[in-house]
Amino acid sequence: MSQPSRDSAPAVSAGVSASVLSLALPALGEQSLNYFVGLFDTWLAGRPEVVAESLGTATSAVGLAAYVSWLASLIFALVATGTTALVSRAYGAGDERLVGRVLNVSLAWAGLLGLVVAAGLFGLAPWFAELQNMTGVGRDIAVLYLRADAVGEFFYAFCLVGIAAFRGVGDMRTPMLVLGGVNVVNMVVSPALVYGWFGLAPWGSTGIVGGTVLARILGGLVVLAVLVKGERGLRLTLADWSPFSPEALRILRVGLPAAIDGSLMWSGHFLFLMIVSRLSGGASPDANRAAHIIGMQVEGLTYLPASAWGYAAAALIGQSLGAGDAARALAIGHVAVRQCLVFGLFGAACYALGSPWIYGLLTDDVTVRAIGIPAMRVLAFYQLPLVTMIVYLYAMRGAGDTRGPLLINLAGIFGLRLPLGYLIGIVFDGGLIGVWAAMSIDVTIRSLVASWYFASGRPLKTVV
Repeated sequence: MSQPSRDSAPAVSAGVSASVLSLALPALGEQSLNYFVGLFDTWLAGRPEVVAESLGTATSAVGLAAYVSWLASLIFALVATGTTALVSRAYGAGDERLVGRVLNVSLAWAGLLGLVVAAGLFGLAPWFAELQNMTGVGRDIAVLYLRADAVGEFFYAFCLVGIAAFRGVGDMRTPMLVLGGVNVVNMVVSPALVYGWFGLAPWGSTGIVGGTVLARILGGLVVLAVLVKGERGLRLTLADWSPFSPEALRILRVGLPAAIDGSLMWSGHFLFLMIVSRLSGGASPDANRAAHIIGMQVEGLTYLPASAWGYAAAALIGQSLGAGDAARALAIGHVAVRQCLVFGLFGAACYALGSPWIYGLLTDDVTVRAIGIPAMRVLAFYQLPLVTMIVYLYAMRGAGDTRGPLLINLAGIFGLRLPLGYLIGIVFDGGLIGVWAAMSIDVTIRSLVASWYFASGRPLKTVV
């Protein structure tokens, strides 16, 4: 395999920009549709007619359920990350037979993990709510949401793993169309159930989860249907659905660190949310939690484009390494980061200047607004490091290096974010501004480490 060098990088980067854009833009379309559905659900939960007892209650409960659902997707990364890495290598090497075997083995594991996750979510739903100090209506909404969503997660496992395979062969259009269509359905079904449109009885806040579950089920079924037809070696073949094949070991060897990384990262974010739930300052846990959840939801303006460029970088890097061109792989990572910085600048401007409008739009709770508006301006300070970190971490995973991101995230979240968040937010009574300042320090330092590590070329030497 050719080794990357400073001298070769400018030469190979000439044709890279268009390649990155051609994959990133459809992925951005997919991510944007997902983002606006989540933002819509947050807005819907903040309407006074949904939960009259407290405007922040439904926002807080739906936000907690979204956090736990995120854990499910990170567990599925045990298969999805390895799928993208191996499919992209095989596709880059021109081995479509191996592409198909990896896909089908991955789908078999998706079914097994989907069952485990669904059972876990159903049984542990009350425990998750209790850890966040939830009581009364908020607890009931969160538990109902999680238990209903458990059914959807089984089907969503097939959706995420299938999409990981599409990305491995450089097909970003199919995920955009599939998830785009499914999420449009969600945006119609959720308010229809909440308010009782089309002659239905109004469900109130429980209607939000109804739309989400239907979207997840449809996502899984549509992806499987697309794979029955097949293209670029990605064809559903039940004869290859063996969870114990040699390809399974390769998938899990790459994916296990990614799943551990994701689970530890989620644990850190969940513990961080527990810190937010215990902030003082006279506001209720629901109000602090709702302000935090709205801020994190809105931060998708930069987080999701960074993920889209990360998906593009991961696919192209894997294909380049499969073709034996490590110099091009290195250039792809750097170009993807440079292109994505514009979204960091856009997000920073929005958070610095638009926080009153953002919180005014997403909640009618004056307490939540009072907490969130000044705190959101803190987000502006670390948006450029955030997009840089995200793209480079995806680029490493595309190369098959999942241990590097694991160590970087572990050190940042547990070594910086959590202790600093507790110290500034609770001990020094810094409130939401304080805990978000701790988050800013964490992201900035992880960004610097990720930039250095990828530029060293070490991730590109990973054997998968």
